[in-house]
Amino acid sequence: MTNRIREGDYVLLYLDDKRTYLVKAEKGKNFHTHKGFIRIDDLIDNEYGSSILSNTGVKFIALKPTLCDYVLKSVRKTQITYPKDAALIVTLSGIGPGNTVVEAGTGTGALTCALAYYVRPNGKVYSYEVRSDFIEVALKNVRRAGLAEYVEIKNKDVIEGIDEREVDAVVLDMATPWLVVPHAYASLKPSGAFVSFSPTVDQAVKTVEALRENCFVRVETIECLLRRIITEPGRTRPETLMTAHTGYLTFARKALKA
Repeated sequence: MTNRIREGDYVLLYLDDKRTYLVKAEKGKNFHTHKGFIRIDDLIDNEYGSSILSNTGVKFIALKPTLCDYVLKSVRKTQITYPKDAALIVTLSGIGPGNTVVEAGTGTGALTCALAYYVRPNGKVYSYEVRSDFIEVALKNVRRAGLAEYVEIKNKDVIEGIDEREVDAVVLDMATPWLVVPHAYASLKPSGAFVSFSPTVDQAVKTVEALRENCFVRVETIECLLRRIITEPGRTRPETLMTAHTGYLTFARKALKA
């Protein structure tokens, strides 16, 4: 795999720890910042990790974007699933290469990208979304991340049912996940994973009740709080601001009925 920037690639321009910019390498274009503009032609054929100067002489570093960069800089119409939550969803559910995953709702496609990234190269994410305007935005974000071939977005209400069978995981980010629990049970493989993200504890409680009524086991709800640390000699301390509560994550596994 080449480490050189090719036309059409995305590049993360790093100015400092608080300012980064995701740009597409397109010939003949300039990217304007408050530190001057950067000629995109100067990026193409250079290596990722190299420096580039704006027309005012300010240095930027051209980095290869990570999944986190695509997620945090996605086009948004709704709140996104933060990387701290997406990481737990993928890790605790066991989602990996070759898996088939059902997701609802798609929203801006941030979590869709994370799921698709991890089911590559032979897996698939089937994402349900009722709003066509959200689907348009999600498709743009999935394509920009280079993950479109691993995703199929359906303009359908998942409360009406799940088309797929023998799936490895069902992941929900919606207002009434408890109404989908019976459909999730029918769709999942034995021992398959159920995950639900809910902003309020009332939603989580109703979901847990439905899971226990539908022969799911290992049911647990967790909250992930993330705080960065300022690490400088003589003044190392937690940052004043942190990404605290985003939602409650409920996990469960499908057990066979006796």
